[in-house]
Amino acid sequence: MKLGVETIWQDRKRVLGMPLTFTKYFLSEDRLFLQTGVLNMKMEEVLLYRVSDIGVHVSLGQRIFGVGTIIIHSSDKSAPHLELKNVKNPLVVKELIHKHVESMKTERGVRVSEFLDDGPKRHDPCTPPPKMEH
Repeated sequence: MKLGVETIWQDRKRVLGMPLTFTKYFLSEDRLFLQTGVLNMKMEEVLLYRVSDIGVHVSLGQRIFGVGTIIIHSSDKSAPHLELKNVKNPLVVKELIHKHVESMKTERGVRVSEFLDDGPKRHDPCTPPPKMEH
């Protein structure tokens, strides 16, 4: 990458399994980059410690060409949802990203807490209802 950042992994969005597009993906030690365009270039960047979920989607057509889409959810305001489309070996790349996400969270002391809502609270029939004052 020309930004002076050492890359761990890089790939391009592929068409029919071949890297023929101007969309590039880069993974560094602490960030994930998505670069699009050739004349008007746009660069998205997500700090790895902000990633909250990573998924993979592989359609039948993608499976035939050995590619898939990696879906990244993060708390990043500018890129809360990032898709790395048609990358080669998507399951291997997902695990590589996951490993670095966990490493960055540990290094920064970031904990992810999930709040589960059980829905509205029901009244327990064994306890008397609260008294209403008039």
